[in-house]
Amino acid sequence: MRRQHWIISGALGAGLAVALGAFAAHGLKATLNDYELAIFKTGVNYQMWHSLALLCLGAVTPQLPERCVVTTGIAWWVGILCFSGSLYLLALTHMTWLGPVTPLGGLSFLVGWGALAFGAWRAGRQ
Repeated sequence: MRRQHWIISGALGAGLAVALGAFAAHGLKATLNDYELAIFKTGVNYQMWHSLALLCLGAVTPQLPERCVVTTGIAWWVGILCFSGSLYLLALTHMTWLGPVTPLGGLSFLVGWGALAFGAWRAGRQ
Protein backbone atom coordinates (compact mmCIF):
# COMPACT_ATOMS: atom_id res chain seq x y z
CA MET A 1 0.00 0.00 0.00
CA ARG A 2 1.17 3.48 -0.66
CA ARG A 3 2.18 5.77 2.17
CA GLN A 4 -0.69 8.19 1.56
CA HIS A 5 -3.18 5.37 2.27
CA TRP A 6 -1.89 5.19 5.85
CA ILE A 7 -1.84 8.97 6.20
CA ILE A 8 -5.38 9.35 4.83
CA SER A 9 -6.80 6.48 6.88
CA GLY A 10 -5.04 7.75 10.02
CA ALA A 11 -6.38 11.27 9.47
CA LEU A 12 -9.91 9.96 8.95
CA GLY A 13 -9.65 7.76 12.03
CA ALA A 14 -8.37 10.67 14.13
CA GLY A 15 -11.11 12.97 12.84
CA LEU A 16 -13.72 10.36 13.70
CA ALA A 17 -12.20 10.00 17.17
CA VAL A 18 -12.55 13.76 17.69
CA ALA A 19 -16.19 13.61 16.59
CA LEU A 20 -16.92 10.61 18.82
CA GLY A 21 -15.17 12.29 21.76
CA ALA A 22 -17.30 15.40 21.30
CA PHE A 23 -20.40 13.22 20.98
CA ALA A 24 -19.49 11.48 24.24
CA ALA A 25 -18.83 14.75 26.07
CA HIS A 26 -21.94 16.55 24.88
CA GLY A 27 -24.47 14.10 23.48
CA LEU A 28 -24.03 11.05 25.69
CA LYS A 29 -23.38 12.71 29.04
CA ALA A 30 -27.08 12.72 29.90
CA THR A 31 -27.72 9.25 28.47
CA LEU A 32 -24.89 7.09 29.82
CA ASN A 33 -23.82 6.56 33.40
CA ASP A 34 -20.23 7.35 34.44
CA TYR A 35 -19.03 3.77 33.91
CA GLU A 36 -20.51 3.54 30.39
CA LEU A 37 -19.11 6.95 29.52
CA ALA A 38 -15.66 5.84 30.69
CA ILE A 39 -15.91 2.73 28.49
CA PHE A 40 -16.85 4.87 25.48
CA LYS A 41 -14.02 7.34 26.16
CA THR A 42 -11.51 4.49 26.42
CA GLY A 43 -12.51 3.47 22.90
CA VAL A 44 -12.04 7.05 21.72
CA ASN A 45 -8.57 7.27 23.33
CA TYR A 46 -7.31 4.05 21.75
CA GLN A 47 -8.76 5.02 18.39
CA MET A 48 -7.03 8.40 18.54
CA TRP A 49 -3.64 7.02 19.56
CA HIS A 50 -3.66 4.35 16.88
CA SER A 51 -4.94 6.75 14.23
CA LEU A 52 -2.02 9.05 15.04
CA ALA A 53 0.27 6.03 14.86
CA LEU A 54 -1.11 5.32 11.36
CA LEU A 55 -0.15 8.88 10.36
CA CYS A 56 3.38 8.22 11.61
CA LEU A 57 3.42 4.88 9.82
CA GLY A 58 2.79 6.73 6.58
CA ALA A 59 5.77 8.94 7.32
CA VAL A 60 8.20 6.06 7.96
CA THR A 61 6.91 3.74 5.21
CA PRO A 62 9.90 4.33 2.87
CA GLN A 63 12.38 3.21 5.55
CA LEU A 64 10.71 -0.09 6.46
CA PRO A 65 10.02 -3.36 4.66
CA GLU A 66 6.65 -3.11 2.91
CA ARG A 67 5.37 -6.36 4.37
CA CYS A 68 5.93 -5.10 7.93
CA VAL A 69 4.28 -1.77 7.16
CA VAL A 70 1.19 -3.45 5.69
CA THR A 71 0.98 -5.91 8.60
CA THR A 72 1.28 -3.05 11.08
CA GLY A 73 -1.34 -0.87 9.40
CA ILE A 74 -3.88 -3.64 8.95
CA ALA A 75 -3.36 -4.89 12.51
CA TRP A 76 -3.94 -1.40 13.90
CA TRP A 77 -7.12 -0.95 11.85
CA VAL A 78 -8.42 -4.34 12.98
CA GLY A 79 -7.57 -3.26 16.52
CA ILE A 80 -9.46 0.01 16.15
CA LEU A 81 -12.51 -1.77 14.75
CA CYS A 82 -12.51 -4.61 17.29
CA PHE A 83 -11.25 -2.84 20.42
CA SER A 84 -12.74 0.63 20.08
CA GLY A 85 -15.77 -0.53 18.10
CA SER A 86 -16.71 -3.15 20.69
CA LEU A 87 -16.32 -0.59 23.50
CA TYR A 88 -18.57 1.89 21.68
CA LEU A 89 -21.24 -0.74 21.12
CA LEU A 90 -20.89 -2.15 24.63
CA ALA A 91 -21.39 1.29 26.19
CA LEU A 92 -24.33 2.17 23.94
CA THR A 93 -26.19 -1.14 23.66
CA HIS A 94 -25.17 -3.25 26.68
CA MET A 95 -24.49 -6.23 24.37
CA THR A 96 -22.34 -8.20 26.81
CA TRP A 97 -21.43 -10.80 24.17
CA LEU A 98 -19.12 -8.12 22.73
CA GLY A 99 -16.86 -8.46 25.78
CA PRO A 100 -14.60 -11.12 24.20
CA VAL A 101 -14.13 -9.02 21.04
CA THR A 102 -12.36 -6.25 22.96
CA PRO A 103 -9.26 -8.28 23.92
CA LEU A 104 -8.96 -9.50 20.32
CA GLY A 105 -8.69 -5.86 19.30
CA GLY A 106 -6.06 -5.31 21.98
CA LEU A 107 -4.13 -8.31 20.69
CA SER A 108 -4.33 -6.86 17.19
CA PHE A 109 -2.84 -3.59 18.47
CA LEU A 110 0.03 -5.58 19.98
CA VAL A 111 0.59 -7.50 16.74
CA GLY A 112 0.85 -4.17 14.93
CA TRP A 113 3.40 -2.80 17.38
CA GLY A 114 5.38 -6.03 17.17
CA ALA A 115 5.36 -5.91 13.36
CA LEU A 116 6.59 -2.32 13.46
CA ALA A 117 9.41 -3.21 15.86
CA PHE A 118 10.38 -6.19 13.71
CA GLY A 119 10.34 -4.05 10.57
CA ALA A 120 12.56 -1.43 12.18
CA TRP A 121 14.96 -4.10 13.42
CA ARG A 122 15.06 -5.73 10.00
CA ALA A 123 15.60 -2.40 8.22
CA GLY A 124 18.51 -1.65 10.56
CA ARG A 125 20.23 -4.91 9.63
CA GLN A 126 20.20 -4.22 5.89
